[in-house]
Amino acid sequence: MEQSPQKNARSAIIGCGYIAEFHAQALRSIKATELVAVCDADPVRAKSFADRWQIPAAFDSMVAMVPTDQHFTVAREALEAGLNVFIEKPMCTSVEEANQLLDISRRMGRRIGVNHNFLFTRAYERLRTAIKSGTLGSIDHLAIDYLFELPQLRSGPFNSWMLEDPANILLETGPHFLSILLDLLGQPEALSVTVDRKLALPGGTDIYRRCRIHCNVGRAAVDVTMNIGPGFSQRKIFARGLFGAGTVDLDANTCAIDRTPLTTDLHRYERSRLLAKQLRRQSLAVLSDYALTMFKLRRRGNPYQSSIIDSVSTFYSSLSKATPIDTRISGEFGRDVVSNCTKIISDSNLARRPASQRSVKSKATVANPTVLVIGASGFIGRELTSRLLASGYSVRAMSRGSLAVLESIESDRLDLFRGDARNSADLKAAINGIAYVYDLAVSDTKTWTEGERDIIEPARVLGEICLAVGVKRLVYTGTIASYYTGARAGTITEQTPLDPHITGRVYYARAKAMAEDVLLEMHRTRGLPVVIFRPGIVIGQGGTPFHWGVGRFAENSCEVWGDGTNKLPFVLVSDVADALLQGIQVPGIEGRSYNLVDMPLLNARDYMTEMQRLAGITIPINYKPIWRFYIADVAKWVVKLAVGHPDRRRIPSYRDWDSRTHRAVFDCDRAHKELAWKPASQSGRLIEEGIGGSVQSWLATWQ
Repeated sequence: MEQSPQKNARSAIIGCGYIAEFHAQALRSIKATELVAVCDADPVRAKSFADRWQIPAAFDSMVAMVPTDQHFTVAREALEAGLNVFIEKPMCTSVEEANQLLDISRRMGRRIGVNHNFLFTRAYERLRTAIKSGTLGSIDHLAIDYLFELPQLRSGPFNSWMLEDPANILLETGPHFLSILLDLLGQPEALSVTVDRKLALPGGTDIYRRCRIHCNVGRAAVDVTMNIGPGFSQRKIFARGLFGAGTVDLDANTCAIDRTPLTTDLHRYERSRLLAKQLRRQSLAVLSDYALTMFKLRRRGNPYQSSIIDSVSTFYSSLSKATPIDTRISGEFGRDVVSNCTKIISDSNLARRPASQRSVKSKATVANPTVLVIGASGFIGRELTSRLLASGYSVRAMSRGSLAVLESIESDRLDLFRGDARNSADLKAAINGIAYVYDLAVSDTKTWTEGERDIIEPARVLGEICLAVGVKRLVYTGTIASYYTGARAGTITEQTPLDPHITGRVYYARAKAMAEDVLLEMHRTRGLPVVIFRPGIVIGQGGTPFHWGVGRFAENSCEVWGDGTNKLPFVLVSDVADALLQGIQVPGIEGRSYNLVDMPLLNARDYMTEMQRLAGITIPINYKPIWRFYIADVAKWVVKLAVGHPDRRRIPSYRDWDSRTHRAVFDCDRAHKELAWKPASQSGRLIEEGIGGSVQSWLATWQ
């Protein structure tokens, strides 16, 4: 990033992951900057990000992209090109790399800054001021709890830099709490570290979900706990001084300063009253920030985003004013954070393994794979791949993300292929020599543009390629969400048309329905040998027990769609794989569709009861009438209209919310007769294999 004395700073974002959204918002809030370009190794993602933020240019290379282990390479090139550089934490993966960047920045007369995500939140700055000003007196105890699940431990990608070595977790997550420790007190001494709760990841890496750190900083004792396993999220700071104490809830963005002595019983009441007053005032300020941001009267966002905005703004202010850079974002501070990360890694005996030992295991190329599974690393894809191999097929397993979950399969007939179903070149390479194709790719579709780009267009391109190379069968997985399945649906068979009002439904269901239409039209007019499968609520080993087909799960609660008394369209993942296998074995079924739903056996109340019993947990459950979901959606839509939100054109649909209750009854007679499909059809098996299997998968990351 570069700053000219006469013009706005022309800025670029490298890496279009979720954190890029916060940086784009931050840069847009600074009048003296102009966001002119983005870069991502995935050109589709780069273009989508540029379109969403109206950025003029999108590129797919800057040393090919910037994961954490590439911060040094990219920052070095930018500095040597005469640019100022602002990096996400961690600054680098070693102190040596950080010192090299500092040397280059001084030689080139440029500045390098590092963003540490919580150091500019309102709550943190309040505690920081209380400590630095002496309001709390000299600090003799500091406790930091970073208890926040790392979602990649459940779903990957398992071949990312962060998860390829147990030490990398601390390099990636450690800066969150170490930056707080260093900023508030300084360099730690007498360090002791304990790591436990080991978890074996697909691909063979063992990581540790809990790390406990004890140290001193001068006379202050410091206790830090990091836990990245499942559980209730809590990111808090507690500081005790000679004259008072302060507690920060980073997620709530509140800071309570306590200086009331307990010399009388009256003081106990006074302490509680004063603490409550502070929390009430600050929580209202957080709510006000949210409301003003929604109506575009203030560009702040949530506490996390606000901190990044202020961090970026502080860096740019230091460029234009030629003032000393704030220590919280200085390169020297970033280096010190990395230095302490490496000390913790060393003390915990997690010294990084040689690169040759950390590389992801690869499989030898299979000579003649005949079946391609697109989306093979997904929940259904993993089960199908195993079933195909057990049936004697040679399989090419394709995934845009990690394939590590398939590396444990011992078979000389499995070919792992990293590719993007949105990229026609990848599809052509993957389909080379293939007779049968399964398309199980899924997409997190937040806008209709993304639905067209990520679901409909890839299906069309796939159909064209299958026609061109002459595959024997294309098996496409749709979804029962494309039907209307609400209170007035009645019985649904394969002859039942998809929702005629699909344009008012959620983007994913709508895009899947239109992708089916595209492929079936190719079948009617050009002979594409396609078969459609629409699985129900799929449960089983490798899935999640917190299934949104049942209700909306939050961290510690569930809002069930409706009263939870109607039977739901469950099906075991193993039964789905059985049907999909028949999809390439049964002759003469081209152009047909099959619903994959077991007989109605369990309702949402049954599911929640059994899930809690098997998991040994109790969570609050709210059986919520659909009209309440709909009213809340309408309220959000009104706000979107008022602020000109890009999604304001999608009018809330009661029909869409009603479909989530799944009150329809599915008749899968065609699948039973034509595919000889025999699902479990026993509530005991659905509970044991379906709910129990998903619970076991979840517990594997918890225990």
